[in-house]
Amino acid sequence: MSFSRIEPAPAHRAAFAEASAPHFSLAGALWMRLDQWLARPRSAGLVVLGIGLYLVLATNWPLWNELARIGGAPSTYLPTVIAMSLLTLCGTVAMLSLTAWSRWLKPLWFAVVLLSAVAQHYMLEYRVVMDPTMIANALQTDPNEARDLLSWRMAFNVLLVALPAGLLIWRVRIAPMRFLSKLWRNAALLLLAVVVALGTGVAMNRQLAPLMRNNVHLRYMMNPIASLYSTGAVFIKPLFKRSGKLIPITAGTSLGASYAAQVRPPMFVVVVGETARADHFALNGYARDTTPELAKRGVLSYRDVHSCGTNTLASVPCMFSPLGKQGYESRKDDYENLVDVLQASGLAVLWLDNQAGCKDVCTRIPNASAFDGLDAATRKALCDGDECLDEVMLKNLDARIAALPAERRAKGVVLVMHQMGSHGPAYYKRSAPDVKRFSPECRTNALAECGHNELMNVYDNSIVQTDRFLADTIDWLKTQSKQYDPAMLYVSDHGESLGEYGLFLHGVPYSFAPEAQKHVPMVTWFSEGMSERRKLSRSCMEAGLDAPLTHDNLYHTVLGMMDVNTPTYKPALDALASCRAKA
Repeated sequence: MSFSRIEPAPAHRAAFAEASAPHFSLAGALWMRLDQWLARPRSAGLVVLGIGLYLVLATNWPLWNELARIGGAPSTYLPTVIAMSLLTLCGTVAMLSLTAWSRWLKPLWFAVVLLSAVAQHYMLEYRVVMDPTMIANALQTDPNEARDLLSWRMAFNVLLVALPAGLLIWRVRIAPMRFLSKLWRNAALLLLAVVVALGTGVAMNRQLAPLMRNNVHLRYMMNPIASLYSTGAVFIKPLFKRSGKLIPITAGTSLGASYAAQVRPPMFVVVVGETARADHFALNGYARDTTPELAKRGVLSYRDVHSCGTNTLASVPCMFSPLGKQGYESRKDDYENLVDVLQASGLAVLWLDNQAGCKDVCTRIPNASAFDGLDAATRKALCDGDECLDEVMLKNLDARIAALPAERRAKGVVLVMHQMGSHGPAYYKRSAPDVKRFSPECRTNALAECGHNELMNVYDNSIVQTDRFLADTIDWLKTQSKQYDPAMLYVSDHGESLGEYGLFLHGVPYSFAPEAQKHVPMVTWFSEGMSERRKLSRSCMEAGLDAPLTHDNLYHTVLGMMDVNTPTYKPALDALASCRAKA
């Protein structure tokens, strides 16, 4: 059997074409016009101008949304939107004019488009801004953390913006020109962008000056110039700000009088928490019972503690620094830190990490990754790939301590454990199935898709997991009481936003970050041996639980508890100094 094609009659073909024309002629004509435009050689300057215009229109929705939120009525914010869009366009074109040379720069142009699309996704998804601290934090992210931030939603959002621009960049022809001709054209384009930006700034100064002064974060939402500027600042500013030399602070360090005739050496565990909010600890009055195990172990919870930064890269080095927040942020050189001083005193010191590294704090002391050397059964029970629950740090811990030099252990041990804690956005990975007290959970890293209750449930379950880990750490310390006088201090590096004010995660610049990202929990536990050794008054400590503290107090409190004498120790910043004096 054979089939032949049946052709419609001429009259039918004409009728079909007439009926179809309205549907296809406009799109076809537009595509033909675009194809013809792309087929003709264009100057590189004209192409980067088009790219800049496309980026302003396609990748600045977070900025416009924020301006609308701040501005109120459309008549108020629409002129500001236009002015900010012009400034963003001029800034983008000014940067791209430096690359407007030949077709070989197409990959760089597409990279800028891709960066802009990714930045917009995260600004929309988590309400972050692209300031230098956020970029530095992103560059410090390890593969496990990066994987948690990837999703099909991200791929769709990025491709939706980048694919059309990428196709046009690939298709357009760049006209060849002599070097001098390109040079004056690029210079003219740069000058035009600067003149228009200055004119816009002057014309709208009355509106823009107070807006930018009162809402500093807006300058870090201008896409892509904020990302490009912040990335450049991360790499370039350190070349001018710090000499690169390390300033020693360990001279004159020695152990205090309590070591002269000690029966048992001290053992102090400092737990550096991750992304924990003080207001989600039941110990601090939270309505949900997120800390049942710690409540059974007689811990002390300090209720008014604030962090040095709003991300791990800023907070962890700062909290171990002798300089305090202001001194650390304005320093010209790098300094030795708390663990260097403890090591110099002759104590046995170990940093155990279940995170993306110690941010250079532990580089000069013994340190280890928590999941190194684990047996298969432990990995299966506690780990997902190279990411493990914090209980993994308690595995093989006796052997790790025993591997430290015996002459140091005989004086005392300081162990720092750096948690995975409540690291987002994949909060559901931060708690074991038998710990999940609250349900249903948010089971995605696209937090804006989850209901408020689901988000609270999954985050609170991660706090319950931290509660169990800290309780297990205390139980392990109790087993060391025959050999040591043990104690523990836990403090989180920063807090977390859970949808308040439309914000998620953390990393908002400190000056205008919400309280949720700066108010952190701090918990202490002291054995009878340590309390007697340091003559601690529990009633005094209980009376001071509402005293305002910050990360600045950590350095001096640990040195005071370990009775380490050093010139950088300041008794006024030791949170427990007065309670030793009153015992």
